[in-house]
Amino acid sequence: MQKEVQSLIARWRKRGHSIGFGVGLAKGVATVGRIGYEGRVDYTAIGSVVNLASRLCGAAADGQILICPTSAREAKGGAPLRALGRQKFKGFPEGVEVYEVSWRPAEPQSSGGAAAEATG
Repeated sequence: MQKEVQSLIARWRKRGHSIGFGVGLAKGVATVGRIGYEGRVDYTAIGSVVNLASRLCGAAADGQILICPTSAREAKGGAPLRALGRQKFKGFPEGVEVYEVSWRPAEPQSSGGAAAEATG
């Protein structure tokens, strides 16, 4: 998702727009269902895990994917993760261990010479 959205963002930036896209992911138990009244009904999810996902999303910089410890445990081996330490979020007074998913391909290593850019 990040790869595709970053491609779109690059095109928007060329047109002078300032936009970013960070992702937050938390896994856990939530209550889902319809809420509201006869004139207005919404389908939503509520619970601590929903709040955590929102906080992670809000803290994620452009191009960054932040995940909770549960997601990190389950993602082991699927993608490289980097522990960012315990971070404080509203509603989580003890803080939460946060992990970043490294989704970008590694930059090619230079052989120590000057970099040249090919044009065609």
